[in-house]
Amino acid sequence: MSCSVSPLRRGLLASALALSALGIASTAQAQTFPSKPLRIVVPFAAGGAGDLTARIVGAELSTSLGQPVTIENRPGAGGVVAADTVARAEPDGHTMFLMSNGTAVTASLFKSLPYDTLKDLAPVSTLGTFDLVVVVPAESPFKTLGELVAFAKANPNKLNIGSINIGSTQNLAAELFKSSAGIDAQVVPFKATPELVGALRGKQVDVGVEILGPTLTQIKAGAFRALAVTGKKRSSILPDVPTAVEQGVKDFQASSWNALAVPGKTPRPVIDRLNKDIAVALAKPEVKKKLADLNIDADASTPDEAAQLLVSDIKRWGAVIEKAGIPKQ
Repeated sequence: MSCSVSPLRRGLLASALALSALGIASTAQAQTFPSKPLRIVVPFAAGGAGDLTARIVGAELSTSLGQPVTIENRPGAGGVVAADTVARAEPDGHTMFLMSNGTAVTASLFKSLPYDTLKDLAPVSTLGTFDLVVVVPAESPFKTLGELVAFAKANPNKLNIGSINIGSTQNLAAELFKSSAGIDAQVVPFKATPELVGALRGKQVDVGVEILGPTLTQIKAGAFRALAVTGKKRSSILPDVPTAVEQGVKDFQASSWNALAVPGKTPRPVIDRLNKDIAVALAKPEVKKKLADLNIDADASTPDEAAQLLVSDIKRWGAVIEKAGIPKQ
């Protein structure tokens, strides 16, 4: 008596065998990982906070993984060049991308990208967060964020808010401040932080929204007055400065962040290995101190938490871009 197998059952069996083989291959790949030097592709020029973060964490990973970790700076096109490099790389965990909230902004701001942000890049862990700050010149009549908001409501479109270039996190944060506070004001973009600082000191703009680090020297020197920080909690660097939420601007919460990601099809065991080593690195007091000196709070996460942060930021900044009428690039 012969026993025949139906085409459907043969297909199901073949699929099951293929999945089993894939799982075995992924496990084997994870067991031999890393098998060669690693690289972190950074979408910023050398010397900035993002680049230095990658170098600090990369040095720790080099020790724990037993392989050299090099930094490859690929600035340009809002991070697209660097992200595309990683998206196209072999999905074996040896090529990583320094992802940031800028990655989420780019996904919302560009009409099309050469990669799918959510499919072709797999977040591994966040590395750190750094607050933005709302500052005014020392001679400004505004002593609190509430006073500034009250003036703007009483004088529509008379308040000028400075930020760096259109589409940057700082620029979108300024737009978010407008909508969250319910005010009509002019957002004035500058090419870079030095130009914004000069405009504030020269009173060409009334208020600025910028990352805390680059403005800290001006604040500590007494040239600027910090009205609010924009994170979930007060900054350890400026503990006496309340958050915007504390001062009644409830939806004005915006922090910059950095994370590491790998190509989208990287096996989960490899991602988990990297995640574990990153968490160990960021828990070290000396690493926390190095990042704190850059005004960055070390902050590891699970891969799923990092992915959720990316998704939520794409949605949030997309809504800000649409409401502000910023044209897609």
